[in-house]
Amino acid sequence: MKRDLVGYGKDLPRVEWPGGGQIAVSLVVNYEEGSELTPVYGDKRHETNGEIPSRKPPEARSLQTESQWEYGGRAGVWRLLRLFEQYEVKATFFACAMALEQNPPLGREIVARGHDVCGHGLRWVEQWQLDRDSEKESIHRAVASIEKTTGRRPLGWFTKSGPSLSTREILAEEGFLYDCDGINDDLPYYTDVKGKPWLVVPYAFDSNDGKYWRGGWSNGDQFFSYLKDSFDMLYKEGTTHPKMLSIGLHSRVSGRPGRAMAVARFIEYAKGLPKVWFAGRDEIARWWLERCPPR
Repeated sequence: MKRDLVGYGKDLPRVEWPGGGQIAVSLVVNYEEGSELTPVYGDKRHETNGEIPSRKPPEARSLQTESQWEYGGRAGVWRLLRLFEQYEVKATFFACAMALEQNPPLGREIVARGHDVCGHGLRWVEQWQLDRDSEKESIHRAVASIEKTTGRRPLGWFTKSGPSLSTREILAEEGFLYDCDGINDDLPYYTDVKGKPWLVVPYAFDSNDGKYWRGGWSNGDQFFSYLKDSFDMLYKEGTTHPKMLSIGLHSRVSGRPGRAMAVARFIEYAKGLPKVWFAGRDEIARWWLERCPPR
C-alpha cells in the first residue's frame, strides 16, 4: 500500500470505451440495509448514521434509526431498480453479504436485471480493525454468502471506511479481479500486490448521495447540478482522453421519491448525449484489462 501522488500525470491513457465512448458512467448502489450496527445482532451500540440522529443512549436499541434503514430494503432499492430498467442502464451494487441475506428476493433480482454485485463486506462495519486472519475469514464468508444469495460470486470489492494494509493481498488470494478502494483517480489504474499488477477501479465520494444525510445536499436540484457539472467536465475531457464518472447512491437515501427524481433527471440528461457508456464495474474492469493491460 505505497502512496502514489503521480499516477498518470500528463500522460493519460487514450483508451476508448465501447462504441468510441467518451465517458463511462458507473452508477453504484450501496446496499447495506440490515447489516448495520444494532443491539439486535449483539452489537454494543446502535447505528449512528441516519437521516435523523438518534437521541437514544448508544447501548440502547434505536427503533427510529432501524426504521430509516429499513426503507432502503422495503421500498428504496426497488424504486432504483425500476428506474434503471426504465432507462435501460447497468449499475453495480456494493452489497454487504448480511444485507442481502436479510432480503432474500433481492439478490437474484439484481443479477437477473443485468447488474453486477461487488463485495462490500460481511457486514457494514470497519473491516480494517480485524487482524489479517480474521479479515481473510470475513472476506471469504462474504463471498460465499453473496454467491448463495445472488447466484454469482463477486469479482470486485469495496471496503467500508477504507482497506487495511492486508486487504488487497487477501483479495488477490481470494480470486478477485479488482477493487474499488481507491478514490484517487478518474480512471482505472494498476498498483502492485506482492510483485504482481493489481487493478483498481476507483470510486468517488464527492458525487455521492450520502451528503444528503451529512448536510452536503439539501435537495435534489443540488445533487443533480453537481452530477451534471461533473459529467460535463469529464465528457469534454473525454473527446481526447476518455474518462469515468462514479456516482454513489444508497437505497435508503436516493431510493426516496424526491431524490430518485434527481437520479432520473441525470440519467435522462446523460443518455441524451452521444458516446456515453453506462456500465457495471465488472464490465469496466474487463474492458480495461483487455484494452489497457499492465505494462
